[in-house]
Amino acid sequence: MGNHIKYQWRITKYNPNFRNNEGHYTKELEWTSPSHIGKKIYGETFTLEEYLKVETAYIDTIIKFLDVNHIKSLRIINTTYIDVDMDSALYNKLYDKKLDNLHLKDDQEVTIDQIRLIFKMVLRGFIYCHFISSNFFVHFGDEYYMFIGTNNYQEEPLKFAKKNNLFVEEMVSPFYINEENVVRTIIWTPINEDIVAGEEILTDIPIEEYRKIMKLSNTHPVIGVFPITSSNEEFFRKKLSHNIDTNKYQYYLSAGD
Repeated sequence: MGNHIKYQWRITKYNPNFRNNEGHYTKELEWTSPSHIGKKIYGETFTLEEYLKVETAYIDTIIKFLDVNHIKSLRIINTTYIDVDMDSALYNKLYDKKLDNLHLKDDQEVTIDQIRLIFKMVLRGFIYCHFISSNFFVHFGDEYYMFIGTNNYQEEPLKFAKKNNLFVEEMVSPFYINEENVVRTIIWTPINEDIVAGEEILTDIPIEEYRKIMKLSNTHPVIGVFPITSSNEEFFRKKLSHNIDTNKYQYYLSAGD
């Protein structure tokens, strides 16, 4: 993701002893969402208190990583608010309205004070994003899969995670992409439609140039989908063999592996 991250782990509530040779988790009954609160798992009701204990372990583990790495802020990328049933009892119980005051947007820098709240809202399924700095990341997948990467190996946060009943496994995050493996493409769709009408791969453009033209921070990996706007349209017009026609199509920069 721009910078090479040397040490990476999967840190979860899932005991690897229950994985088969293909790495699939075989324990049949396991809560994977806050929506399971109040339901029976192996005959026992899964309580809010049990959920909060695990959630706190995840969040405190991340904070411990930030502490030992002397990281005071992170940037959020690939940020998406998730549609939820705002009338549900679960929503009223788990949604923290302080999130509304943050007005989060992609590539925003967030402080330690804000980070706890955002982590909580990600784990509860109200928002999706990844967290990055120049030499550190936190990625959340579905069903409480968390991936942490750093270039500063420290035992303390790993021991902390284990002490709080989380399982630490050395593993490269499935969301981690080295810059040399990133493919960036311009795609276009008919206006007001989602069907891709065409695409063209971009080559030989340094990541720093993308960051500058897209007005992104110098830590942003330029991975994801970005609308082409009037402010950067001319830059991409010069890079494409396709003749850009904004009366007919909407254009996007799509970047991934």
